[in-house]
Amino acid sequence: MRFVVRKRRTAPAVIIVALIDVLIVLLIFLMVTTTFKQQPFMKLSLPEASQAVKSGANENPPLLVSIAADGQLRFGLKGEPVTLDQFHNQLVTRVKEAQIVKQPEPKLAIRADKNAPWGKVVQVMDEAKKANIKIMSAFTKEAGKP
Repeated sequence: MRFVVRKRRTAPAVIIVALIDVLIVLLIFLMVTTTFKQQPFMKLSLPEASQAVKSGANENPPLLVSIAADGQLRFGLKGEPVTLDQFHNQLVTRVKEAQIVKQPEPKLAIRADKNAPWGKVVQVMDEAKKANIKIMSAFTKEAGKP
């Protein structure tokens, strides 16, 4: 009879330094990707309203127009500068697109600085009515909040 002598194996070693390096890389990646803060394209001081309503996530977000204190218009989420004529043309285009795809009626949200010329706000509302947009709202902030 022949007995086989087995050699004892050494326990596998875990290289801790390599694991720490991987964890540091993951930590740096998470820190870099989660610290981005979305900056507004235009600094506005919104007017106060006692009945301010916080907007939620809508299925059909409104078209957004911003009016600066100097009367400059910016359209869309990216804040592209537009003239009043360009604004009207873009509204007409969006309304036609919504009708073709049979989406709900588009809405317009006006985000105007509290020092914006009132005449410019009225012109924007007038252009929206000409483009057959019936639902309009304005951004405000709660009274007493900065």
